[in-house]
Amino acid sequence: MKAFIHEFGQLKLNDMKEPIAGSGEVVVAIRAAGLNRRDLYIPRRRGDEAPALILGSDGAGVIDTIGEGVTGFAVGDEVMINPSLRWFKNSEAPPVSFDILGMPDNGTFAEKIAISAEQIERKPAHLSWEEAAVLSLAGLTGYRALFTKGGLQASDTVFIPGAGSGVATYLIAFAKNIGARVIVTSRSEAKRKQALQLGADLALDTNGDWNKELEGETIDLVIESVGRATFNRSLSILKKGGRIVVFGATTDDTVDLDLRAFFYGQYQLFGSTLGSREELRDMIAHVEKYGTHPIVDKVFKLDDAVEAFDYIEESKQFGKVVLRITR
Repeated sequence: MKAFIHEFGQLKLNDMKEPIAGSGEVVVAIRAAGLNRRDLYIPRRRGDEAPALILGSDGAGVIDTIGEGVTGFAVGDEVMINPSLRWFKNSEAPPVSFDILGMPDNGTFAEKIAISAEQIERKPAHLSWEEAAVLSLAGLTGYRALFTKGGLQASDTVFIPGAGSGVATYLIAFAKNIGARVIVTSRSEAKRKQALQLGADLALDTNGDWNKELEGETIDLVIESVGRATFNRSLSILKKGGRIVVFGATTDDTVDLDLRAFFYGQYQLFGSTLGSREELRDMIAHVEKYGTHPIVDKVFKLDDAVEAFDYIEESKQFGKVVLRITR
């Protein structure tokens, strides 16, 4: 089968042996797979000496074969992959056995994948293959950050720096679904306009004076993923006693924090990573209830995966990028 792999420092399309469903597993014929920034970082973490690994965390497809002991699914069922491995019940932090699909396990950028039946969910009927393929990782990340950790309520105002990311588009949609006020930022005028079209109430230039522009606004919750470039600016516009949730750092990981200002402000800081199967199922139910459609920016063929990686690297997208695997 065709697969997009990282092998000895190189990204390439390669022929790989077809997987076989073991006990408790299914083989899913992948129709489409979603790209995430995580996919860019894995080759750097693996270095130039690591053997072949199929990349990819997100995907959706049709069950091709079923292993011994699997119940509740049948060949031909339309499913999506849950990349949050072995984290089933909602908890304050993931269990020690937690991993994310795509390293060290083979991932979804292939025509087929063998995976535990505990890691698949039924595809929402209203979603296309491309939409379903990008829902799990970014949607779950956003859902946990917004609701489990952030405790967002309909009466709240949430502030989201970096409006063009895949997670940010889910944050906007989920928050607006429940009636919250949403303020976003982006350096790109085009992305600010797209965020407003998606439902954001206000879109600011990342390089602008946020404190001046937000005068009179009460920011209850900040969802941060940019890192050093925006963290302290985000904190400066948060109300006293407000909540800030961090789930990523696309710029530098480390920030300088004025602890005295932080504790005098009585701020609440939460870290968040992906989420549990319980939260994934809640997120899917939310998407079905509100008829939410993921924002798909661009679809590439599997053969053009290197081009897709470059597109993500340059942050050209608003929403999610997809690899179409099979039809």
